[in-house]
Amino acid sequence: MQADPDVLDRIDALAQRAHSARESFDPPADPPDEERAMDLLRDGFGPTVSAFVEFRTGGRMEYFPPETYDRLEGAADDWLAMYAACYGVEVEGEYQLREAAELLVDTHNVRDAAQILTGVPERRG
Repeated sequence: MQADPDVLDRIDALAQRAHSARESFDPPADPPDEERAMDLLRDGFGPTVSAFVEFRTGGRMEYFPPETYDRLEGAADDWLAMYAACYGVEVEGEYQLREAAELLVDTHNVRDAAQILTGVPERRG
């Protein structure tokens, strides 16, 4: 099955944006910076995972070649690393994009999905 060129272009753009953001990212001097963390989720992680959901459920990509999937998953990982850094936590996990998508669909909340995946911030109570 031939991949949709528009989808591939969008994945490239999402991956490049995440990489550039992480390269220029300076963690907050005085964490936690919850507002900045939420901005990263809303502007980066959420759109990246949502794109995956859209491509899969919309039938635009039934199969992701490994390198394409890895680029999109790497973008989500970059956003999650920056998110966690806003709380003073370093994560270098490789989070499963499929799991992130399922969490986002189930919770309808990008912060809840990120918190479940990373454990940041720690749940209290």
